[in-house]
Amino acid sequence: MTSSTSRNALVMIAVVIGGAAVYWLSEILTPLALAIFLLLMTDGLARGLVRHARVSEKVALPAAILLITLAFIGSVWVIIDGAAGFFTKANNLSARLDMVIADVAGMLHLSVAPTAHELVQRFEFERYVGVAAKGVQGFASDAFFVLVYLGFLIASRNGFKKKTDSLFPRDEDRAEAAAVFERIRGGVEGYLWVQTVTGVMIAVSAWVLMMVVGLDNPGFWAFVVFLVCYIPVIGGAVAGLAPPLFALVQFETYTPALVLLIGLQVILFVIGNFIYPRMQGENQNIDPVVILLSLAFWGALWGVTGMFLSTPLTVMAIAILAEFDGTRWIAVLLSGDGEPYPRTEEERARKVETA
Repeated sequence: MTSSTSRNALVMIAVVIGGAAVYWLSEILTPLALAIFLLLMTDGLARGLVRHARVSEKVALPAAILLITLAFIGSVWVIIDGAAGFFTKANNLSARLDMVIADVAGMLHLSVAPTAHELVQRFEFERYVGVAAKGVQGFASDAFFVLVYLGFLIASRNGFKKKTDSLFPRDEDRAEAAAVFERIRGGVEGYLWVQTVTGVMIAVSAWVLMMVVGLDNPGFWAFVVFLVCYIPVIGGAVAGLAPPLFALVQFETYTPALVLLIGLQVILFVIGNFIYPRMQGENQNIDPVVILLSLAFWGALWGVTGMFLSTPLTVMAIAILAEFDGTRWIAVLLSGDGEPYPRTEEERARKVETA
């Protein structure tokens, strides 16, 4: 009992110290984590080009690197350009905001409705807008370091095999380490595939709806909807509420905002309840409560970047914890069905029979 208690206490202390170190080193670790994330995407895309497009292995990796780099740079440009356009038009929306506030005050039976300027001064919205603008600027600067990290990671890929052979001299240990890596890569790539496909479906449907309604910058908002689909829980709320809120300010009537709200909720409901579960399969065998806690934990440590990476990091943690007898119970608690990554033939057969 003393040994078990001491071991559990040491584990808890190590987790707390590790979390503090990850938080203090966030400015260094977040670009590196994103670079590793992009490296996995690049590797998966290269293998996909070889398997499905019949591209040679020598051409597949450079083509994948070029596509991922262009997509990443394009994403940064769309975000910065769209945010700049939004902040430029924000100064011309005060009159419409006053009308919306007056209508809401009338519904609440308030005798005197505050103006938008008064609300801005009372709640210090200017400070929050400044923080948001600073965050966009920081995202652009971090993007440069992400690409630098990605370049060095790709350049060092050739040495991974030699390092693995030196770390695991025995064939059994090396095979076991390779199996763990395959589980991590398969889980992360499966998660990326499902989120990307469903995100494209939601973004395209939302873009068509916003074009029909006539919302300004529909391409920017569709791209924002696509990006937030990678954030569990919060992403759906942002995708379903952000465009209607800005339609509420843009148009003279409330009908376009109501159409956007209902239409986006229908899109999210259909894809989230019928298409997403069928595509998900076993790629994300995580308990829903764990997804929420992981989102809060990594969001507190690394902000928005942590929210984006919360689920892939949890997939990696489950794959590693499930490999060792002393920590497998943690992986069992984190998994959705209580059977994370079966290691033996009996476990695999039992999981197939259960499914």
